[in-house]
Amino acid sequence: MRAWFAPVAWVASLCALAALLPTMTPLFSWVEPDTDNLIYTRDSFYSLLQSHLWLVLASATIGTLVAVSAGIFVTRPAGRDFLPLVSQIASIGQTVPPVAVLALAVPVMGFGEKPTLFALVLYGLLPILRNTLAGLGGINSAVLESAKGMGMSSVQVLFKVELPLAGRVILAGIRTSITINIATAAIGSTIGARTLGDPVIAGLVNGNTAYVLQGAILIGLLALATDSVFEALERTWARAFSTPAPEVQSP
Repeated sequence: MRAWFAPVAWVASLCALAALLPTMTPLFSWVEPDTDNLIYTRDSFYSLLQSHLWLVLASATIGTLVAVSAGIFVTRPAGRDFLPLVSQIASIGQTVPPVAVLALAVPVMGFGEKPTLFALVLYGLLPILRNTLAGLGGINSAVLESAKGMGMSSVQVLFKVELPLAGRVILAGIRTSITINIATAAIGSTIGARTLGDPVIAGLVNGNTAYVLQGAILIGLLALATDSVFEALERTWARAFSTPAPEVQSP
């Protein structure tokens, strides 16, 4: 349970800050002393946080399903020949800037959340795929042979041995992907998606540093809270699956 103290504290701090920001006018008056509108009021910070988090979690769910499935496929005998192709496709998603992906997606998908979600999925594939390949490829072959020697089918070996043992490494890839996309999702505000980037964009357009800080602080705190949650998940997973893999029973 101790592993979850820090995540709970970070999440509580994020929620508290989102609630208290509208009352912090005196604090931001030090940043913009000559400005009357110091607090972003076009939308509630809770609403923006919820929308931002939904975009990130939805893209992470889609990206995880695609990347883990692809990683499993190319580590099977039937799919090994496709490993270079799958790796290159995933790499393209992260090498192309998200702004460019949005610019190409908007004419097809329109403005709003759809092109933002598409860009986030592409941008988050590579870390998950790489860690899936590393996790599955790092399992001792003797462990797999032992499982097969116990009469497990290929599907049973995958779900009862490989994925549990590789799970912590895969979680680390998902953690990296989500942390990156928390910051990247803010760009979606430039094409009409509701995110924590709204006050940042409004601040840049109007020359209001207070708005920029409000969005940036919430985005940073969300990234820290999410990273802390995944750190706790990794530790919990490691404890749950620290039992040695099955061995063949001697007669």
